[in-house]
Amino acid sequence: MPLLFKKNVVPSGLLGIWAIEESEDYFREQLVWSDQEIEQLQRMPHPTRRIEWLASRYLLHHLSGRTIRGACLKDAYGKPYLENSPFHISISHSNKLAAVMAAPHLVGVDVQLVVPKIERIASKFLGQAEMDSIQSAHKIEHLHVYWGAKEALFKAYGKKELNFFNLITFLNNFFFFNFLIECKPL
Repeated sequence: MPLLFKKNVVPSGLLGIWAIEESEDYFREQLVWSDQEIEQLQRMPHPTRRIEWLASRYLLHHLSGRTIRGACLKDAYGKPYLENSPFHISISHSNKLAAVMAAPHLVGVDVQLVVPKIERIASKFLGQAEMDSIQSAHKIEHLHVYWGAKEALFKAYGKKELNFFNLITFLNNFFFFNFLIECKPL
């Protein structure tokens, strides 16, 4: 089973990370999909994106502990929610990983591959004070932490009205996260 990580985080919240090793057909066959989900999937031309999307929904069901699956739908802003559940959810997928966080309050999660090309877009999501706080020896990692934190806040808010550059700002290395999660296989 490629469940890499499962941890209770924040009050009554759960985070899971899945290493995607399965085929698209595997995920399609494991669950009953709603018409809306099938429609979303059919609009995805890239096979890698489809597998990541399917894996994240599979992980969501796996973490829910439900026998009968609730569809993962989108609200008017495009924010995912779990049908017939009071829990808020956040989903992320990238480079053969899927991450899901669920809690009775707003949550946001972001998973990404750490790559140097993030430097090219840093000026689009960081203010000068944030740029000045980055230690050059760990520049790529720091840029990814800023990006991940802002992406998670954007997902938690869920209304697409936030501007990464002007409205989500971190000063003096202060982050809303008081811990970094070290992923170790279960």
